[in-house]
Amino acid sequence: MRWVVYGAGAVGGVIGGHLHLAGLPTTLVARGAHLAAIRDGGLRLDTGDGMHRIVAPATDSAAEVEWTDDAAVLLAVKSHQAAAALDDLATHAPSGTTVVCATNGVATEVAALRRFAATYAVCVMLPSTHLEPGLVVAKCHPVPGLLDVGRVPAGTDDRTAAVVSDLRSAGFESVERDDVMAWKRRKLLLNVGNGVDASFVPGDTADELADLAQREGERVLAAAGLTLTSAEDDRERRGDLLRRRDDLPPAGGSTWQSLRRGTGDTEIDYLAGEVVLLGRLHDVPTPACEAVVAATRGLTRTGGEPRSLPADEVLAALR
Repeated sequence: MRWVVYGAGAVGGVIGGHLHLAGLPTTLVARGAHLAAIRDGGLRLDTGDGMHRIVAPATDSAAEVEWTDDAAVLLAVKSHQAAAALDDLATHAPSGTTVVCATNGVATEVAALRRFAATYAVCVMLPSTHLEPGLVVAKCHPVPGLLDVGRVPAGTDDRTAAVVSDLRSAGFESVERDDVMAWKRRKLLLNVGNGVDASFVPGDTADELADLAQREGERVLAAAGLTLTSAEDDRERRGDLLRRRDDLPPAGGSTWQSLRRGTGDTEIDYLAGEVVLLGRLHDVPTPACEAVVAATRGLTRTGGEPRSLPADEVLAALR
């Protein structure tokens, strides 16, 4: 496949960089200072075996992509940015283009399927960071990530096999999944803690808040009748494949990174906010997730310091 990595940040940059290193034609779509740095000196990909300079075509719009019949889009923007990305793709990409959603949350796939019949999902387990223009860091080595792939809404086909083959050739662990969205919903339950990690002072009270939010997620998914991979199967899948590099300073997850970079937005509405939405649709209270969403929105709006809020105040109010 000829890959168009739409969103060359922490996840997309690491995947796109490895696809390029594997000799697969890759175009990077980025924006602002990050795009300028990529155009000026290539994308710097920091891995466990050294720093790589990825010199690949780079643009900020699908209009400038050289579209071919074998092109596939790896959609790796944040979930709240997906609507604009899909508008751009629907305007310029052929209708038969394969769109592979490597996003957090579970909302992007349906939005993509509305525009593109050949929509696929990736359950992304890829610790990575993007804190400065032109640089992405793969935090695990030698396997940089686990990227399991399936059709939307379900099943596998020749395209899932082709995507998995390309990802494996680029060094990722990847398998086909008949019910990939069940795996993505399990990942969503892990990601409801992103807002806690980003907004609250680390400690026992923050851990308790994250646990409450995750349990709310379990309840709303059950009330909605949605399939969910078990926590045991998820742990078994991860095993010891993702080995953290010991040469990197500690850093938070994707929501923390958005606050740290001062982007002015986060995907919290599609993480803990997804639980809030499902709770409202199915009449299940989600006060912990609502508190996490409100706190993260507040810090984002004011430009507050990440990990600065006391979780004990929130817990007291919930009690």
